[in-house]
Amino acid sequence: MRKIDKLVLQAFWGPFSLTTLVVIFIFLLRLVLFYFSDLFGKDLGFFIYIELFFYFSLITLPLALPLSVLLSSLMTFGKLGENFELTALKSAGISITRIMRPIFITAIGLSIFMFWFNNVALPWANLKGWGLLYDIKTTKTTLNIKEGIFYSDLPGYSIKVAKKYPDNKTLKSLIIYDHTHNDGNRHVTLADSAQMYTILNKKYLIFELFNGKDYVEDADRGSNLDATDLALHHFKKSKIVMSLEAFDMHKTEDNQFAHHEIMRSNVQLDSDEDSLRRVIRNIKIGFPKAAGPNFIYYFHPVAHSYKMLKSSSWVAARIDSGAKKRNRDIYDIVDQQITNMGIFAETNRVNLESREEKLLKTRLEWHRKFTTSLALLVMFLIGAPLGAIIKRGGFGIPVVVAVSFFILMYIMSQQGDKMAKEGKLILEIGAWISNTILTLIGLYFLRIAVNDSRLFEADNYLVLWGRFKQKWQRAN
Repeated sequence: MRKIDKLVLQAFWGPFSLTTLVVIFIFLLRLVLFYFSDLFGKDLGFFIYIELFFYFSLITLPLALPLSVLLSSLMTFGKLGENFELTALKSAGISITRIMRPIFITAIGLSIFMFWFNNVALPWANLKGWGLLYDIKTTKTTLNIKEGIFYSDLPGYSIKVAKKYPDNKTLKSLIIYDHTHNDGNRHVTLADSAQMYTILNKKYLIFELFNGKDYVEDADRGSNLDATDLALHHFKKSKIVMSLEAFDMHKTEDNQFAHHEIMRSNVQLDSDEDSLRRVIRNIKIGFPKAAGPNFIYYFHPVAHSYKMLKSSSWVAARIDSGAKKRNRDIYDIVDQQITNMGIFAETNRVNLESREEKLLKTRLEWHRKFTTSLALLVMFLIGAPLGAIIKRGGFGIPVVVAVSFFILMYIMSQQGDKMAKEGKLILEIGAWISNTILTLIGLYFLRIAVNDSRLFEADNYLVLWGRFKQKWQRAN
């Protein structure tokens, strides 16, 4: 490796690593803010959150790396241009494309890695990450009994306290409804005060009650007892044990989410596409055959006779009440068959549209494995020449330019996918439109950089403006 390659790579890897970490942090912060109420207040433990953030760090990598390549290559060549190192290298007979070669090879390696990552690591991270997030969201919040409000998150119980002391253990004036037998409000416990605490590593909640009454309506009722009979028990001290199993996080089986497009590799997506095409073809072919029985009334002898009767006015005038009743029955049969046919057709239409939508999503995800991989090369193709043109290093102008192009790429990708799903664009065009347009922009910047164009230098435009003014004055 030559010294020039080491110089360029050393200037590249620092901003690349820093940018990747910053972008991942921003996306994780967005995740926390979006799901804040679902993530916190559930006493899940520190390692659960570490696991969740690890999975979503991997999930955000396909978005972070293109921006990192764009910004780091732009900063690298901007700094080389700002320090006149590019000028010195060019004066030594080294072309701009030769200077870009080490980062170009690095971008190719990153694209190959990203393609492997999209096919192997990303489906696994999506499956684990979104599955864990679902488990966290469905986990109940920690025990939080408030004053004057019935608390019903404990399965089988409804609890109300008049006062809760600052230690979160001492309670005053309790009412506890026992619904564990699903027989309504027949078992009520009142207590003047209580102590609340957990045992066995927070698996059970204990209410230690003092000076209270226990009401059980219609206890030990026999056939000769009045319906209003109840059992009353006075106590000075009593305990109620409640299970906190409902507050534990329950693990969902991975196979419940494994068939989503983002959790499949390209080989699996190919298999899914073949299966969906086969199902769609069977629906289209099978619909006329399955709809045949709904038209059977047309060939029915009674219906045929009714048709003949209807066409003969002299016979119709002599139809008795029994014939009219049969005619009404035929009308009812026809109406019912029409209704059945409409329901059958609508069901098949909805089923067909859902399968076709699933097929579009599957095909888009298959293309996305390639587009997100090649986006790294596209971002390099924009960043490196643009940095050589603007000749600005640091986190000022390069950050603004890089974020602008990244937003442009993201908007075009989202709009291309949306229009492809809606049938407004051919699917391949919608999937590749972002990379295609940005590649053309990158090639344009590369041509300008090779020809040493002064595209972003203000002096160049001032000179052009001066020449224009002179020509205008001469013309007038």
